[in-house]
Amino acid sequence: MAQINLDEIAHSYLPDVQKEDEYALKRIHNIWDDGGAYALLGPSGCGKTTLLNIISGLLKPSRGRVKFGDIDVTDLPPEKRNIAQVFQFPVLYDTMTVFNNLAFPLKNRGFDKAYIDKRVREVAEILELEPVLNKKAEGLGADAKQKISLGRGLVREDVAAILFDEPLTVIDPQLKWELRCKLKEIHEKLKLTLIYVTHDQVEALTFADKIIVMYEGWIVQIGTPQELFEYPNHKFVGYFIGSPGMNFVPCTMEGDMVKIGNARIPVDEKTAALASASEGKLEMGIRPLYLTLSCDPIEGGFETDVKGVEDQGSHRIVSLDFQGHTLKARIAENDPVPEAKAWISFPKEWIRLFADEHLLK
Repeated sequence: MAQINLDEIAHSYLPDVQKEDEYALKRIHNIWDDGGAYALLGPSGCGKTTLLNIISGLLKPSRGRVKFGDIDVTDLPPEKRNIAQVFQFPVLYDTMTVFNNLAFPLKNRGFDKAYIDKRVREVAEILELEPVLNKKAEGLGADAKQKISLGRGLVREDVAAILFDEPLTVIDPQLKWELRCKLKEIHEKLKLTLIYVTHDQVEALTFADKIIVMYEGWIVQIGTPQELFEYPNHKFVGYFIGSPGMNFVPCTMEGDMVKIGNARIPVDEKTAALASASEGKLEMGIRPLYLTLSCDPIEGGFETDVKGVEDQGSHRIVSLDFQGHTLKARIAENDPVPEAKAWISFPKEWIRLFADEHLLK
């Protein structure tokens, strides 16, 4: 296992870069802790797999250095980096038994037979592969094959890190949940450094202790699920995390009030001071969960028109027209559902102000 140090990493697939926006990865400068469980989260094309391949050695960065602990591995090929990588589609030897697939990385490194047998059976037990150890991989389902692929990464106790590139894409939803929970359990038990690439926020939130959110080649925030949800550093994080994402409304300041159309919304003293000192384009953000909504007038509330209601089972999402802007509010399954009109208020503690898409803090 190792601490991973990304020192001023940038990468372009073009041979002669003329402009900064030609880099697929912009400036990446982070240290990831030994034994951490990280998820690289973001939409397609944001640079997740490029960054993973730079860590694994499949790509050499255009700029910067990669270190595992104190060792500079930038120029080392994957086989010299002591990492394991699990891909979207299982990479297996179909004609081999499950046992021999799991044993292969250890046999390659010259471990003795007794150790290999012990280690393979330990990993098989963790992944619940014991009943199929003597079966050939080719006859197994997609979920079992991906478990074998995971097991080939886990079987080596000395790996610096295990890298997962969207490993559950081909698995059905129920098995996805089970395998995510299994990975979480494995991490807690073995304390391996795990890095998991996904575009699915549910996968990231279930699996990781820390989530690395990427957007257009940048790391825009690293944090716990709670930090990303409550204090998104960038407008993209607010939008991307949560279902639905954070509401954003253009605004201006008037004293210690946010001004949106004819509405004046009080904010706390610190937020007002930060906004007043900012010269950027201001937007107010608030999570649908934290909007207060009522079917009747409420003190300090604002009248809105109801545009629609989505029933999502355990809760409902109400779309509202507020000063010409659409807001979404989340209400519990048993709460009364407004019809044509509703009243909303904005609790100070849940208002976030953004200037030029970045959180004021």
